[in-house]
Amino acid sequence: MKLQRKNGLRALTVGAVAITGALVLSACGSDNNNDSTSTPSGSASASSSGSSANASGIACEKGQILASGSSAQQNAIESWVKDYQQACSGATINYKTSSSGEGIVDFNQGTDAFAGSDSPLKPEEVTASKKVCTNGQGISIPMVGGPIAVGYNLSGVSNLVLDAPTLAKIFNSKITNWNDEAIKKLNPGVTLPSSKIQTVHRQDESGTTDNLTKYLKGAAPADWPYEHAKAWMGKGGQAAAKSAGVAALVKQTEGSIGYFELSYATASTIPTVKINTGASAPVEATSQNASAGIASAKVVGTGSDLSLDLGAAYTTKADNAYPIVLVTYEIACDKGNKADTLPLTKSFLTYIASDAGQAKLSAAGYAPLPTEIATKVRSTITALS
Repeated sequence: MKLQRKNGLRALTVGAVAITGALVLSACGSDNNNDSTSTPSGSASASSSGSSANASGIACEKGQILASGSSAQQNAIESWVKDYQQACSGATINYKTSSSGEGIVDFNQGTDAFAGSDSPLKPEEVTASKKVCTNGQGISIPMVGGPIAVGYNLSGVSNLVLDAPTLAKIFNSKITNWNDEAIKKLNPGVTLPSSKIQTVHRQDESGTTDNLTKYLKGAAPADWPYEHAKAWMGKGGQAAAKSAGVAALVKQTEGSIGYFELSYATASTIPTVKINTGASAPVEATSQNASAGIASAKVVGTGSDLSLDLGAAYTTKADNAYPIVLVTYEIACDKGNKADTLPLTKSFLTYIASDAGQAKLSAAGYAPLPTEIATKVRSTITALS
């Protein structure tokens, strides 16, 4: 998921967010190219470097940390890093946008203080994390919610409606023309061309792909015969690197359709599909509508892990509840984090999970964490050691 670059956040310079080639050569990665406390930002534990609260309410720490992973949260991270570094002189946070899979690899190789992933850790990834988390293990901490938009490029059509079975058939090359009867039925009165449909999917392993295919499998199991996965399993179509590549290819290809976080569509003025869920009206991909979907999420992780089950969102028929949603996680050790980077890591994560940090998400096309989940996130961050 990403912040709306249209609002100027894309214009953040690489230097402003401290993402430089020299500093992140060893980092890795989705996209090339996002207990309650009495204060908005909570509190980071003091360290030998010394924490200092300032007018922003952030309990600052000094130092430098590396992180990498999910492109879906890149724009959120850029905004948060900019705010944190402006408030906290002496702090440098380097986040390399790549992919969820690469970010987890980096983390489990000991490169990153934390990693971004659009899917929670798998059991085998948790096992691997124990090599770098002394007497502990990697945990998944939800941080950024939002819709996965299905963007399209079809001249003369600006209000396209599809449903889960039709999307599944399109992305699996079972529906290949835009004037297919199934599409026409969902779009009465719309003139649809007879041209071929060009689907675009992720080339790299991606949490965005994993979440889209969770939706297709959950909402249209008869039409999506594959298990959800970070690697694309559907037949046919063109592949592009990272969400930015998918959006760029859709933008330049007439008759195409692809998927990416909403801010990519916003930044590139790509129209997005409304989903017929059986509600009173087709549901648009918006931050508010995604929040309604994510509100049904349940914590299924154990111990400190806060992995979420979004299954109820996929089949919802509630009005204004967008069903294709994802939550990006920050991956960290519950115990055994590196002592030299732990204070800054906790301070930064405390800020982005705070009311102030989460408040930035809605205007950027993301969905803030529901209160119940946010409370658990803040408590988990406080307990990191």
